[in-house]
Amino acid sequence: MIITDTHTHLYSEAFDEDRKAMMERALDAGVSRLFVPAIDSTYTDSMLQLEKDYPKQVFLMMGLHPTHVKENYKDELAHVTEMLNTHKFYAVGEIGIDLYWDKSTLEIQQDAFRQQIQLAKQHNLPIVIHCRDAFDEVFQVLEEEKGDDLYGIFHCFTGSLEQAHQAISYNMKLGIGGVATFKNGKIDQFLNQIDLKHIVLETDSPYLAPKPYRGKRNESSYIVKVVEKLAEIYQVSEQQIADSTTDNSKIVFGI
Repeated sequence: MIITDTHTHLYSEAFDEDRKAMMERALDAGVSRLFVPAIDSTYTDSMLQLEKDYPKQVFLMMGLHPTHVKENYKDELAHVTEMLNTHKFYAVGEIGIDLYWDKSTLEIQQDAFRQQIQLAKQHNLPIVIHCRDAFDEVFQVLEEEKGDDLYGIFHCFTGSLEQAHQAISYNMKLGIGGVATFKNGKIDQFLNQIDLKHIVLETDSPYLAPKPYRGKRNESSYIVKVVEKLAEIYQVSEQQIADSTTDNSKIVFGI
């Protein structure tokens, strides 16, 4: 069984003590395709090292995370631009809008989001969207930018069925992870109304660990718990969940 984790922060400081063992657990669990989103320029070297250490399993994205859009965001975007011009990446991400932590930066978050969508289009790359307390604001930008050259993943999707259909209408797959296993996660109640062809798997590790690890550090091997839950929701085999979601990830990332 080949499982694809479309969103895992493998370079996180949370793994500094046992990164090698954590990677071995993931590979042993069948998680052999791991896509790594960027946060800001301070993590670039760590990401490139991961790719060097695991060239057949780790695939990198480049972008500026919305919570890291600060006064210096134009310098950060210049770094993103330079990296996209000089290195192979598989997506522009994670990008988007986050109004949970700071609403005062909305305007520059929107600017950074738009500029990075333009970069993705220039490089024929998908985008990977971070959206927290900002569905309307994210959809507004996607509505402006929609077209055949706009596509990607709506990472950590936690919206309603209506919002799921809206995201899909912009050529987005839905990134489903640990939240699907939570009692109050809600998406498990309507997920089976969404065709499996629109779904990809993710962990967002070290965050959002699935049951029974909720509240602990998440890691890519735990994605098997998401596979189990989706097999239950869709009433299909775990193999089919793994195969379909991996096929969907290949459509997005081109690999």
